[in-house]
Amino acid sequence: MQIPNEYVSTAEDVADQVIRRGKNVLPTVARLCLISTFLEDGLRMWFQWSEQRDYMDMSWGCGKFLATMFVIVNLVGQLGGCVMVLGRLKVDIACGILFFIVVLQTFAYSILWDMQFLLRNLALIGALLLVVAEARAEGRSLFAGVPSLGENKPKTYLQLAGRILLAFMFITLLRFEVSFLQIVQDLLGSILMILVTVGYRTKLSALMLVLVLTVLNLYHNAWWAVPSYKPLRDFLKYDFFQTLSVIGGLLMIVYLGPGGVSMDEHKKKW
Repeated sequence: MQIPNEYVSTAEDVADQVIRRGKNVLPTVARLCLISTFLEDGLRMWFQWSEQRDYMDMSWGCGKFLATMFVIVNLVGQLGGCVMVLGRLKVDIACGILFFIVVLQTFAYSILWDMQFLLRNLALIGALLLVVAEARAEGRSLFAGVPSLGENKPKTYLQLAGRILLAFMFITLLRFEVSFLQIVQDLLGSILMILVTVGYRTKLSALMLVLVLTVLNLYHNAWWAVPSYKPLRDFLKYDFFQTLSVIGGLLMIVYLGPGGVSMDEHKKKW
């Protein structure tokens, strides 16, 4: 058992060095990845205005006016929320707007009845919760010299909920195929996701999961390699940016750590 522990310790040391060197850019990169799916969808609403409006009108029979309002809400809400998150302006409100957009689209596009899309939207909500947690930590650091009444419990619970919801993304990536590489991928990803969820060796596990998801995303969702006239391109693009947003959530975990409700935190008391 000593050799595996030494390997793990070495890996954690390397991960800590990477985090320390990138600590100034890590939150920004995480935010960029996280808002990417909202940014892409907001731009889609702009460039495919009539198509989106007509789709909503045909799907729900709600008329041109309500369909147009749906497109406007998605366009303004998503692009505005992205600008606020990147600019660190009223991040709680920005994430609330983006959360509303996720819920609105879940019902508008009947995602509620599609388990794969529903799980991915839940993972996206988890990533948003981690942005709120990071904003709370940032706000708290402004008053570092002021006496505290205890740990920041709202932030702790936001981190816990975010970690749990992020796990749903990996569930959608599991493929029950009888091949060596697929079995290794499923096992490795599942173990890392469980470790992130329970908060054990969290930063290392989250960083490794970022690498795994990045490779899988580039391999399975290479939408740029599909001609623009094929419907598959839009499906792959949707999956690509949603996965990228979850990668942003994992980078937030790498930056913030697991929070108070985690095995890593309890280890300190043993």
